[in-house]
Amino acid sequence: MDAATAARFEKTALPHLDAAYTLARHLLRNEHDAEDVVQDAFLRAIRHFDGYRGGDMRAWLLTIVRHTCYSWLRRHRPESQTTEFDDEVHDIPTTATDPESEMLRGALRDALDQAIANLPLEFREIVILRDVQGLSYAEIAEVAGIPVGTVMSRLSRARQRLQRVLPIEDYRRN
Repeated sequence: MDAATAARFEKTALPHLDAAYTLARHLLRNEHDAEDVVQDAFLRAIRHFDGYRGGDMRAWLLTIVRHTCYSWLRRHRPESQTTEFDDEVHDIPTTATDPESEMLRGALRDALDQAIANLPLEFREIVILRDVQGLSYAEIAEVAGIPVGTVMSRLSRARQRLQRVLPIEDYRRN
């Protein structure tokens, strides 16, 4: 790869490193494995950057990260993993700062963490891509390689499952 191509890759791809890591962390449920997989995915992206034809760089990279995660899962299939959420990404906004409110926010964050971690992988990835990464239905369909209707169906089913297990009245984010 020549210097100009490397600079173009760096300029267009590196801003999406956090999104790539967040997706990998939620799919693999382990921050260290996610770091390794994202590194591998970015190496794959660099090697295949000449095949990138423009368009949404974030969707292109997340597709590579997703495929790399699934390859990793097929090879390792760990028995149990834990998920660690990033407070900045998953913070639940509030104006109250008293200890009781902070405790309730922490409990809700933990419940959300556990509820998402317990979703089946195909539902978990759609929730992360939509509600954490903010991708549109069309972008999720492109990343996951599924029809938009399937994205909508999986997201609806995932949200229904979250509503049943979360200690809050309403889990709705559009």
